[in-house]
Amino acid sequence: MGDIINGFDLMDVVTKGVKPPNCDETLQIEVTDAHDGIARGIWRVDEKFINGLGVAMGGFVASAADIMMAYAVASKISEEQTFTSIDLHTTYHRPVMKGEVIVEAKVERIGRRTAYLVADLFQNDKKTASVVSSVLIISR
Repeated sequence: MGDIINGFDLMDVVTKGVKPPNCDETLQIEVTDAHDGIARGIWRVDEKFINGLGVAMGGFVASAADIMMAYAVASKISEEQTFTSIDLHTTYHRPVMKGEVIVEAKVERIGRRTAYLVADLFQNDKKTASVVSSVLIISR
C-alpha cells in the first residue's frame, strides 16, 4: 500500500528502508512509523530553518506536517491510488526552536475522493503547531 509516483512508494521508506524523497532529506525529517493511517517522525531543526526572529519559519513547520501526513495517507490507500494536498491550515501554538520536533499525523476520515488529516508537532513535550489538511485521492 502507498503512494506510487514514478515508481516510488512512500511505504517502502518505512517498511524497507528505501531512501526517502528529496523533500524529506532537505527538511531533515525522518519517518519512524506509518501504519493504519497514523504516521510519526522526527524533524531535526537546525539553523537552516531559523528566521530573523530566531525561530523556525512557519512554512517549514507546515511542510514538516505535510510530509508526515503524506505517510499517514499512504498507509491507508492502495498501490493504484495517488494523492495530493489540496488545502492546508496551520495553527501555531508556540515557536519551534532548534532541536528535535516530534511530528504525528493521522487520517481522520477517508472517502472515495477526499481524505481529511490532522498533524500535531511537539517540542520538549509541548504542542508547537496543529495542521489540518484535505487530501484529494486520485484513483488510477
